[in-house]
Order: sequence, then C-alpha cells, then structure tokens
Amino acid sequence: MMERLMAIAMLAALSAIPAEGVTKAAWFRETIPCAVGTKLAGYGPDDVSVAKNDDLMMCGVAVDDGRERVLLVSLDVLGLDDTTVRGFRAAAAKALGVPEAHVLLSCTHTHEGPHTRAYAPDGESGGEALDRASVEAIRAKLVAAAGRLADAKAWREVEVGFHSVRADENRNRRFTTADNCASFIAHRRALHGIATGPVDQELGTVALLDPVRRDPLYVIGNYAAHPLSAHSPGRGGLRISADFPGFYRRCIREDTGAEAMFVQGAAGDVVPKDDELGLTAARRTGENLAMASMASVIDIQRNAGRFIMSEPKVGGLLIPFRAKLRDRWRERTGAAEKDLELQVLSIGEVAFVGVPGEIVNEIGLEIKWNSPFKRTFIAYCATGYFGYMCPANLIAAGGYEAKNNRLSSRETLRMVAAITDGLFDLRRKTFPSEGDGRLDALDLPLVNLPGGVKGGKFDR
Repeated sequence: MMERLMAIAMLAALSAIPAEGVTKAAWFRETIPCAVGTKLAGYGPDDVSVAKNDDLMMCGVAVDDGRERVLLVSLDVLGLDDTTVRGFRAAAAKALGVPEAHVLLSCTHTHEGPHTRAYAPDGESGGEALDRASVEAIRAKLVAAAGRLADAKAWREVEVGFHSVRADENRNRRFTTADNCASFIAHRRALHGIATGPVDQELGTVALLDPVRRDPLYVIGNYAAHPLSAHSPGRGGLRISADFPGFYRRCIREDTGAEAMFVQGAAGDVVPKDDELGLTAARRTGENLAMASMASVIDIQRNAGRFIMSEPKVGGLLIPFRAKLRDRWRERTGAAEKDLELQVLSIGEVAFVGVPGEIVNEIGLEIKWNSPFKRTFIAYCATGYFGYMCPANLIAAGGYEAKNNRLSSRETLRMVAAITDGLFDLRRKTFPSEGDGRLDALDLPLVNLPGGVKGGKFDR
C-alpha cells in the first residue's frame, strides 16, 4: 500500500513538470492582513491607521521552462529584515520544490502598511515597532500559496513577452548646486521643477500570454517611484493603502482580465510627480503606468517575432556581499562590516536584480547598463532592508539619502560589480551556448526599428 501511494505521488510530481521546451506558469494573489488601528510604517513608528482605502496584496508568479522553475513575489509592505526574507524564501522554496536562489521576494515599499521590518531611531534594528503578527501572517500565506503552485492543475502553458517604454511619471527629489551641494526639495514643493538629479523612467513589462490567442494572462510591471502618492496631509496620511501599485494592478485586471504584479524599481531618490497628494494622485499614477504596460502588451502581440522570447529559460543566483560600514555607523553599532545578500533571477531575456534596501536610481541605471540581459529590472528591498544605498558622489553632495546611507563610500561600486558578475554568471548558466553573454549582436542591421526583425502579429 505504501509503495502504491509513493508511486502515485511521484507520478503527480512528474506531471507538474512541463515537457522540455514548453513554458508554463502559475500565479497567486493573496490579501495581506492589515486592520484599521494598525500602526503604519514609512513616516515613523507611531502613525496609527484610521481608515482603509484598499487591501494590501501579496502577488506571486512562477515560471517553469521544462528544466527549472522560479518564483517572483511582490509584497505590499515597506520592507523586510534580512532574517525575515531568508526565512520566507527558504519556506516558499521548500513548498514549491525549488532552490532558494530561485525564489525572489520584493517589496513595493508602500508607506501605508504595517511595520514588517524592525525600526529604531538610529536606523539600526531595534524591534520597537515590528508587527510580528503581520510578519507571521504573511509567512503563513506565502508558504500556503507556494505549496498550491506545486499542484499540476495550477499550471498552464504560456508564451513570454517583454517590452520597455519611457513613462514620464516620476522625478528625482534632489536639487544639486554647481558646487555639488544637494538639497532635499521634497520639503520645498515650490522647487520641484528645478530638480537636477537623473531619473530612470523605464517602465518594463513582462507579459505571459495565451499561446493560441496571445491574450495577456499575467502582466508584470517594473518602475521606480517611492509609493508616496496616496499619503496626503492629515487623515489622508493615515489610510491603509497599496498606493499607486494597487491602482496599477487593478486597472490591468479590470481592463484586460489578466492578473498583474508591480515590482518596485530603484526608487531611493525618485518619487511620483504628484507625491503626497492623495488617492486621486495615486490613481492617476497607477492608471497611467497601467495604460503604458497595456500598450506594451499590444506591441508584444503585434511584433511577436521581436518581443516574444523563443527561449524563456529561467534561473537564479544568490550572491553574498560583505559591505564595509561608514564611520558613523561603525561607532553606533560597534561593527565594521555587514553581511548582505544580492540576488539575480532571470526569465529568458529579462533579469530581476534583488537588492537589500533602498538603492538610488543612479545605481539602478549603472546595473542596467552593465547587464548582459536585454532588459534588467531592479527589485527593491528584496533581500533585506539596510536603508539607503548611494554612490560616492551622491554622498559627497549630501542630502537626505546620503545622510541615511550606512555603507562606506566605495561599497555601492563594489555592489554593482558583484551584481554584474552575478548577471554574467547567470546568463552563462541559463544560455551556456552563448559564451560570454549576449555580446554578439554584430549581425543586426544598423537601422533596426520595431517590426524589422521577423515582425508581424501572425508570425509563428
């Protein structure tokens, strides 16, 4: 009898694995419990919620290429401590039956959710405001959802497409003078128009499509902007809300029927153009980004030969990173270094880079430019929460982000190098026949506009 049960279980497990060359996906959407009266993270330890605008969500999508399987999860919370991330990741990986490196957790960084990371006035983990009940509830829901994805019935065959556009919905919140002195102009709204900091306006979209009709089944959007739109003055700053990522998901779901996920980009010094102006601003930002992603889906559908991946192979790597701390943090903590984690996860031509805190968008751009993948998207607060992370010249200029940066000035340059090495290693692992990454595009024409390579809605 026991042998028969084991044989049945083995057959069920094998049936859940797609055949070689067939891509399948499965996904889940779960509510993150957060009741009115919960203390809200983002503006301090003691803001108590008085209303709820919308539910906080946990969105997860898994992709299986017939050999390997990965899981990408986005959580509507400000951030998670590194020990929490590792516990969540290990439990979800075990439930799904994949290596830990193949599970990437990212936070949308909403400032209208519970305290899921430790908070202390000096920036070090003190635990004063940590909402342990919320953390445990998230863990339980995540593990249960990952376990359900192990069921063969949850998976369906898909095609995977990708696209990027420029979306003019964000701005840098810093102004820097000619002698490189920064001002945090979030505190002077009349000066927003003179912001001089660079800003990453790439809206990246990954779409899982029905292989017959090419209707969107699941849409992943990636964009950099602190979710501060919904946090208006007075009572408006005390509402539970997923902010503009919630409106992004809702708009796509209502207009296309597809499920959607928002992955926060390198938003350390980048905010929505209408930050802190309430729900109207959050709705406008989220819906504008959603419409841009829907337009990207149309481009994917109608230029299939260009934007639908022929080999959406998946993989992931964890990268240990020991960072040196700046002097002021050494004095406060008594430690000279901090062990952090970096992570890279890929779905075909797209890589997601998980970072351990709030990297500024300049670092995100540097990572993107050094990646061998066609598109590389940052996953914010993915492997822990170690505050703001700035390049050396931004630290020299000063300002809010630099003041709260814990790392020594050269460490983010080392971080970019470590991530770049990881991206090349992952590229070689998933596409071993390519050699040194995708650096062989010399055969493409000099004028290579969309639709110019095997373009057409009905190409197969």
